[in-house]
Amino acid sequence: MNEDPIKSFRNAFKGFLKEENLEHTYKQKQVIADWERIMGKTIASRTTKLFFNQKTLFVKLSSAPLKSEMQHAKDKIIELIEKEIGKGEIEDVRFL
Repeated sequence: MNEDPIKSFRNAFKGFLKEENLEHTYKQKQVIADWERIMGKTIASRTTKLFFNQKTLFVKLSSAPLKSEMQHAKDKIIELIEKEIGKGEIEDVRFL
């Protein structure tokens, strides 16, 4: 029986990430790329910059009231991100 080429590629890609110790970096890039889907259009449209430093996500927002609201919902935001990339990949979120 022939192996599904998509599964074969996926397994090869995961193996490559693991071998090159890039799993964590890939997951961080995935969060940045999927920010709008994770947080919604409204928040994404007011996000001016996203970047990681170690296991901390920095989010620059263009709205002070949204920044305050997001600060209060930090645990929920981390939970949403962990749902996407797995636990232990993010430790903190800071709003700028």
